[in-house]
Parts: sequence; structure tokens; C-alpha cells
Amino acid sequence: MSPSHKHVPAECPAVREVLNRVGDKWSVQVVGMLGDGKKRFSELRHGIEGISQRMLTLTLKGLERDGLITRTVYPTIPPRVEYDLTKLGRSLLQPITGLAKWAGDNREKIQNARNRYDSQNATKQQG
Repeated sequence: MSPSHKHVPAECPAVREVLNRVGDKWSVQVVGMLGDGKKRFSELRHGIEGISQRMLTLTLKGLERDGLITRTVYPTIPPRVEYDLTKLGRSLLQPITGLAKWAGDNREKIQNARNRYDSQNATKQQG
């Protein structure tokens, strides 16, 4: 943290709770997909590899509860439901996109560091 950042212990649980929501892998992917516009449940499910129907449902409910997405039900038969980012949710796109870019730019460096670490630890365990 920068020297100008003042640590306020009383804020830690609240900040941690928000970071847990916006930092979990499913929420990040849902927000990223909705950055392209409204999506139906089935579009999200097919677009997010490995997510179960139950986990997508829980993720969407959590994001809606936190005010990051809206859920709109259209009175058709069968009912059509669409999800979209709120203004608050859209404000999350920039940091998520920045973090994804950072990860892409540094993935090789991280993999190289992991390889060095694993190699050093394997040598230590053998000796």
C-alpha cells in the first residue's frame, strides 16, 4: 500500500466483504460478459465455461443484491429474464479490465517465477 493510504481497521471487514464479491471468479466473468450488454441466463451459462446453473444463480443473486446488476422479467410465456449492469456495475468494468490486462501482460513472468520456485523447492526436498 502507498504511504498515503491510511489503514482503518474498522473498515477492513466491509472492504473485505466487497472484495470477496467483486473478486470471485464467477462474479468477474459475469460482470465482464454483461459489459457487452444485456444477457439472458442461458447466454451467461453458455458463455462462462465451468459454471453450474446453481452457481450462476447464486452469483447473479449476489450481484443483484449488491446493486451491480439488474434483473428484468418480461411478461411473456415463458417469462424472459435479462440481466444488465447498473451504473455501479459499469464502474467496476474499468478495474476488472485493468486487472485482466495486467494478468495477460504478466502471465509469463508469473509462470517463470513459479517454475523457478518449484525447481528450487524440488532441489531442497531432494537434498
